Parts: sequence; C-alpha cells; structure tokens
Amino acid sequence: MQKFFENNRIWITRLIGVFGLFILVMSNSYWEEKSEIFTYFLFMIGLFFVGVGSLGRMWCSLYIAGYKNRKLITEGPYSLVRNPLYVFSFIGALGVAFATETLTFPVLTAIGFFLYYPLVIQREERDLERLFGREFEEYKRRVPAVIPRLSSFYEPEEYTVNPRIYRRHMFSALWFIWIVGILELLEGLKELGVIHALWSLY
Repeated sequence: MQKFFENNRIWITRLIGVFGLFILVMSNSYWEEKSEIFTYFLFMIGLFFVGVGSLGRMWCSLYIAGYKNRKLITEGPYSLVRNPLYVFSFIGALGVAFATETLTFPVLTAIGFFLYYPLVIQREERDLERLFGREFEEYKRRVPAVIPRLSSFYEPEEYTVNPRIYRRHMFSALWFIWIVGILELLEGLKELGVIHALWSLY
C-alpha cells in the first residue's frame, strides 16, 4: 500500500485537490458572518504563505532544474534543508488553505502533509543513497531533512541553469497563486448568487 501511494503521488494529490475544491465550492466560511476582520486576517496570512511558497519553489527549481538524479544538489536552498521543494510546497499549500478563510482547510492540509510526505521523502532519500552513496550520507549528516538550518547556508558565485527546463519548473511553482485567483472567482460567484453553498466550514 505504501509503495502504491508513493508511485501515484501526483495523481493522488490531484484527486485530493479536486475533492477539496468540490467541498469548497459547496461551502461558505463560518467566520464570514462572525468577523470580517478575522476572515481578512486569514486571507492575508494565506497570501503571505502563497508568496513564500511560490518564490521558494522557484528558488529550488533554479538549482534542481536539469540536474535531478544526475548530480547531488547541496547548494542554495539545498544547503539549508534536504527537501526544500516539499518545505516550500507545504508553505504554499498552507497559504492556499488559509486563503479559503477557514480554519478547517489549514488543519486538514497540515495533517495530510505530515501523514503522507514523510513516506515520499523516505523513498526519495533511499534512491539518493543508491545513486550517490557516501556523498549523500555525508550530506545527510550535515543538513537536516525538513527543518532549515540557517547556519549551513551556502550559495555559489555562479550557477549554470538550463533555461528551458527552469521555465517549465517556474510555471509549476505559480500554481499556488493561480489557485488563490480561482478561490476569489468562486467567492465572487457566490456573492452574485450563481453558486449556492450548502454548508459552512469553520
């Protein structure tokens, strides 16, 4: 079962996203009627996290694009933490969840990440150990898995990037921003009465 989830991670993530979108379309935020200031606060937190997550993923892609499984990347964001793409993806996803102006989606997002992504990280690190051996073992001892260590930061003076691959990675990093736009569109359709919510979420 674990191997099935690891091998189908992208499709499972997309299905969860579609299901979450359906729940969101059919619901209103409980807090909209209770406190406009609180919902504004939740949305602004969401925008901040989405910005950090998107920029962070683009930063990671700058280093990894064209090099994945060909070279062990240990510079830039990869000098802070071994899995920066997942760290920034979690921040971005949490931002989208807060942008729903509920507390339900952030809690579910956090639970989902903490239950699922450790399995993905374990598998990927086993692959890296097989590919890079002692070099990865040394990197693993020096750099933490998911909690950044600022004192270990290092970036080179110059770095060669494949622009075509990086451009593709860059667009994938913008998904968080586009999803927030979709959320705002749905909110507008609800206010116009085009979509009628069936329940409220805290």
